[in-house]
Amino acid sequence: MNTSTTNNYSSPEATGALAKVGLLVGVLGMAIAVFLGNAEGDHFRHFFHAYLVGFCWVLAISLGGLFFTIIQHLVNAHWSVTVRRLAEFTCASMPYVAIMSLPLFYALFTHHGVEEHGGLLWSWIHPHGEHAALIEHKAAWLNRDGFAIRLALYLGLWTWMSRFFLKRSLEQDTASDFTPTMRAKKLSTAGIIVYALSMSFAAFDLLMSTSPEWFSTIFGVYYFAGQVQSIMAWLILTSLFLRKRGVFGSEVNTEHYHDLGKFMFAFVFFWGYIAFSQYMLIWYANIPEETGFFMRRQTEAWMPISWALLFVTFVLPFAGLLSRHVKRNHKAIAFWACLVLCVRWIDMTWVVMPQLDSEVRHMGLLEIVTSIGLLGFFTFGFARTAGSHPLLAQGDPLLQDSKEFINA
Repeated sequence: MNTSTTNNYSSPEATGALAKVGLLVGVLGMAIAVFLGNAEGDHFRHFFHAYLVGFCWVLAISLGGLFFTIIQHLVNAHWSVTVRRLAEFTCASMPYVAIMSLPLFYALFTHHGVEEHGGLLWSWIHPHGEHAALIEHKAAWLNRDGFAIRLALYLGLWTWMSRFFLKRSLEQDTASDFTPTMRAKKLSTAGIIVYALSMSFAAFDLLMSTSPEWFSTIFGVYYFAGQVQSIMAWLILTSLFLRKRGVFGSEVNTEHYHDLGKFMFAFVFFWGYIAFSQYMLIWYANIPEETGFFMRRQTEAWMPISWALLFVTFVLPFAGLLSRHVKRNHKAIAFWACLVLCVRWIDMTWVVMPQLDSEVRHMGLLEIVTSIGLLGFFTFGFARTAGSHPLLAQGDPLLQDSKEFINA
């Protein structure tokens, strides 16, 4: 074990290596994606749909980090203090996510192919087809300027909140009293409301509006359930990586992985409940504007993915994470964390890609390399944000309680 890292819980070597790998993967992934997108000959329409999948996938990890940070302060949790700094770094990487959003603004304002398709990503730009009149009634919300302003506002708000919590946490490491922690706790009361509203509206704008005639009041909750799964998986994998590099020892132990696993298991179940509730209510009402969303995913091309989504997103991880012993085994919990991140990607693909073409299953190399490239850039941003900062909240008043935490 590297004693220089265990004294101050920082490891420029580990974060530097992670940043280099992330940047390399990001550059290679996006270069291949752009090449494949250009080869499609559709003005990059396929590419931008794949890009939206990857963007919303990594955004869920970062937003999950913000939720995790806020909720731990709000409920005065002590078990999570030793892993909370990693969540703070995750959400504080939001500026890098904001940079990754720039191609979406291009897709929003470009005019290539609008005569044929109605837009590169969002068909409400030029409504057409049987639901054109309905979409026009939503024009007060579904318009380019409003969309761009709201997306910029969401990203700016999340960046400010995440940086605020990280700054208070770092200040607490050297503070003579607990004022920084108390300031973070005070903001968490309003912060959880701001997070919930902004996250829901962002889910409506980015994902739900790709099917602009569709109505679902719980789609924001659907996306939220995936965010929590994503951040739990991310914290498990990053903490195990740092543990292997000698940064963490007993500070992040089996008890913490057990709790992270319990959270992940709980939101696998919660996602299944929300997904079923959304489907059941729309199926029962049988309103064409609502059922169209699921009909596009019940075609010959996409029905196998719809069934696979049910199995790998709910049934398989529910059964796999049910046992207490799995959540306390480092290798086992790492496997399920990797699986959860993969199925989150499948879910985002299922939400976005049928809107491109419901008769063709676009779930191939372009989608994969685009998302891997964006995940690489996000990993780079996470590692750069962590930098040479302590990876453990050494001055937190509840740190000792967290180190001594034992699951009931």
